[in-house]
Amino acid sequence: MERRLLPIKLDSYQPLREVVCETLRNAIVSGVLQPGERLMEIQVAEELGVSRTPVREAIRKLELEGFVVMIPRRGTYVSDLSIKDITEVFEVRTSLDILAAGLAAERITEEELEQMERLLVEIGGYIEQNDMEKIVEADSQFHDILYRASRNERLVGIINNLREQLTRFRSLSMSYPGRLKAMFAEHTRMVESLGQRNVALAQQFAGEHMANAEQVLLKNMLERGADSSEE
Repeated sequence: MERRLLPIKLDSYQPLREVVCETLRNAIVSGVLQPGERLMEIQVAEELGVSRTPVREAIRKLELEGFVVMIPRRGTYVSDLSIKDITEVFEVRTSLDILAAGLAAERITEEELEQMERLLVEIGGYIEQNDMEKIVEADSQFHDILYRASRNERLVGIINNLREQLTRFRSLSMSYPGRLKAMFAEHTRMVESLGQRNVALAQQFAGEHMANAEQVLLKNMLERGADSSEE
């Protein structure tokens, strides 16, 4: 990897790992580091003039944000999903989620409804604690129950494949100011519509939930890109 990253100034008030993270994030958004490019800790550390520890911590955070992907036994690579890719996945995923919600409204059991209600309580608590890891985990369980309630295994399989393509962007979407409370309200409306066995409302709320998630994710990515271009 040719030298393209400027050495970091060590006079910042921020923790070094945060400075490294911002530097790498800006390099990815601005195109200095290209999609699919491998990031090697030693080389990045040498270019930035820091040790490997803050680089390793920064890469872990960037993975949560969706800017890089860590592949076992291969290394870390810059995410190669473009905004166009993300939009296309959301288009298909939204249609399938609407279908799944409609089927679930007809087929969900009382036990599954109770499980979703309990998860709502848990998610609310995690939001108050600002525990992003627990929020993501509980949100995944919430959607797992919703999809399972559709009683359509092929549909669930297709949705899960699409979910995997967007998993690394979830924290980036949820971290946007106000998104977590909005997401909680959207989930609450979905559970209420399922409990009422209202197919039309369940489909409407599922579509709105996906549209809002996409809008916030793309807005966050574009704003981060704009910030980097102004520096």
